[in-house]
Amino acid sequence: MLTPLALLLIGYSVFSALLLSMTHLRTPMGKLQASLGVLLLALLSILQLSHFAFLQLQAPIIHSPFYTSTLFAIAPSFYLFTSPFLYGATQYRGYQLWHYLPVLLAFMLSPQQALLAAFLIGAGYLIWLANRVYALRAQRNRFKLELVVLGAVFIIALGVAGLVLLLPWLTETLFFSLYASAIGLAFLLINGVLNLTPELPQQVTEAAQETYAVSTLTQVNCPQVLERLTTLMQQQRFTDPDLDLATLANELGISSHQLSELINLHLGKGFARYIREWRVEAAKTMLLNEPKASVLSIGLSVGFNSQSNFYAAFREITGMTPSAFRKLALKVDK
Repeated sequence: MLTPLALLLIGYSVFSALLLSMTHLRTPMGKLQASLGVLLLALLSILQLSHFAFLQLQAPIIHSPFYTSTLFAIAPSFYLFTSPFLYGATQYRGYQLWHYLPVLLAFMLSPQQALLAAFLIGAGYLIWLANRVYALRAQRNRFKLELVVLGAVFIIALGVAGLVLLLPWLTETLFFSLYASAIGLAFLLINGVLNLTPELPQQVTEAAQETYAVSTLTQVNCPQVLERLTTLMQQQRFTDPDLDLATLANELGISSHQLSELINLHLGKGFARYIREWRVEAAKTMLLNEPKASVLSIGLSVGFNSQSNFYAAFREITGMTPSAFRKLALKVDK
């Protein structure tokens, strides 16, 4: 019973990895970071396809150095991909490649020893992840649901890391069915979060910047800059789909860090949320004033770059879809 479920989740994982690489990894981020994201998704896909070959075709690929080297490469790839988010857009350094040195163990240890070593190293990276997320606890009001889901992913990963210790008492089919299923469930949770909050990576980066940065506002006339910011928004500057923190900060004559801290400290929200709120408010007005206009055209006109992003932001802020809001409001007016 578990094996068919594992095979189903393997297919879902590979499809999700392909979809994520074509969508969310195209959002603004450094080319190197995006490449690391693609590498991470490719490694997870290779891992899942290896599980498929073993569970469905009985191919002994799970005993090969190819499989264990892939396993060793996943944790450092995950670390390097997520570091800019969790540390606030730090730059990469060449010496960070040492994280991939454990891959060599795949060719030095027996398959079972390599498997155990890879999971133990992965557990170490999990501890790092938990520590980084805990460091952002002061910003948790921004993304409570996302942190709950991330915690669930962490628990799944920790459970798999502990599962390897039971390998001597489990059949390989049962172990790899559980492992493949856990990866599939993690993909399911991550996809759910990203669909609900497409701007989550940007929100986490902003939260990290504010957590680790020393105040940058000592030389800034905050009331004056806030007034200019509001004026820009009233002039519908937010309708530019390419508007980002750096561009807006430059227009205001301050740095990105200063603008991010200013919005968070004085308005109690992150930059991404601030822009979404202006866009949603403008969309609400247009939905009522232009009843014949399509929901998609309204979403694009206020600055959202896709229907899914528009719906997710509108639901996040109002608790309903744009169509439901329009229908309810027009019904009340009658």
